[in-house]
Amino acid sequence: MAVGKNKRISKGKKGGKKKAADPFAKKDWYDIKAPSVFTTRNVGKTLVTRTQGTKIASEGLKHRVFEISLADLQGGDEDHAYRKIRLRAEDVQGKNVLTNFWGMNFTTDKLRSLVRKWQTLIEAHVDVKTTDNYTLRMFCIGFTKRRPNQVKRTCYAQTSQIRQIRRKMREIMTAQATSCDLKELVQKFIPEMIGKEIEKATSSIYPLQNVFIRKVKILKAPKFDLGKLMEVHGDYSEDVGVKLERPADETMAEATPEVVGA
Repeated sequence: MAVGKNKRISKGKKGGKKKAADPFAKKDWYDIKAPSVFTTRNVGKTLVTRTQGTKIASEGLKHRVFEISLADLQGGDEDHAYRKIRLRAEDVQGKNVLTNFWGMNFTTDKLRSLVRKWQTLIEAHVDVKTTDNYTLRMFCIGFTKRRPNQVKRTCYAQTSQIRQIRRKMREIMTAQATSCDLKELVQKFIPEMIGKEIEKATSSIYPLQNVFIRKVKILKAPKFDLGKLMEVHGDYSEDVGVKLERPADETMAEATPEVVGA
């Protein structure tokens, strides 16, 4: 064996053991802010790796989607607990992440509790475009109801009635969504206004119960506009200050400047 070939024998392994660094030491917490449509604005916190070189923290936060129960967004009102709202991070300002509505869904247990025997389940979906160019897909669900003095155990609707009801559902969903912007539409989803209207309109065809907009998907969103986002958050008021009345003697003193060295 040639002399001096095995120089590394005494030195140990090349590269050595890397010191285990805590990954959380490089991360920052940001507050998630919900739109002004909801009662609770401070929803929670999210983590992101600190800005390092070309990797900017705010870019890593943008377009994250958060799923929150509507009960939490409405100040702990348990009546809305079965609805899940999706919020998407649109912009980062300081340590705040400004979000916008990105969809809605039902919890599985609520959906399962509605489906029963001896009744007809009717579903419809429609693609709509709001006035501020958001393309949404809305899914509606409803169930037939027994009449107050009904003796028969079942309440099945005929196929022709189901088709009529489905057409009515689509018409109402389209009319409600195309006539307003996304913010107003979310305000309609929270108290289930559209579901109640469908129930009223279809009662002449066949009485319905438990009519809900069970799911909303956003298929296409317009180009990002900071002004629009600020309107949604209700913080869009430029601070220009307050006009102050100056005392009369102060204005007089300014009008006659003192001449020095005349």
